[in-house]
Amino acid sequence: MAYKIVRTFSAGVFFGDLDPESRSKNGKRGVMRDARRLWYWAGAASLSQLAMEGTKKPRECKFPIPVSYIELTEIIEVLDVTCEAIVSIKAVPEWKE
Repeated sequence: MAYKIVRTFSAGVFFGDLDPESRSKNGKRGVMRDARRLWYWAGAASLSQLAMEGTKKPRECKFPIPVSYIELTEIIEVLDVTCEAIVSIKAVPEWKE
């Protein structure tokens, strides 16, 4: 699996398995599986820190339920995610309103 954090122009930020085969030639479109929207995070100063270290405050994050498939358009940033960060992000409880 190729877990990434992906920022889009208008749909927000997502964490999940970005399928490299699905990326368009210009890189602006792609498919993510097992994806969680990173609606609000705490315990990391930026997405870069979140991708490298995960969150230090998982109970303060708002990451909703994962979806099995999402097609992303207008991708503007893709970050590799470390093993430490994957464990941390996956451990964040599902946020429900």
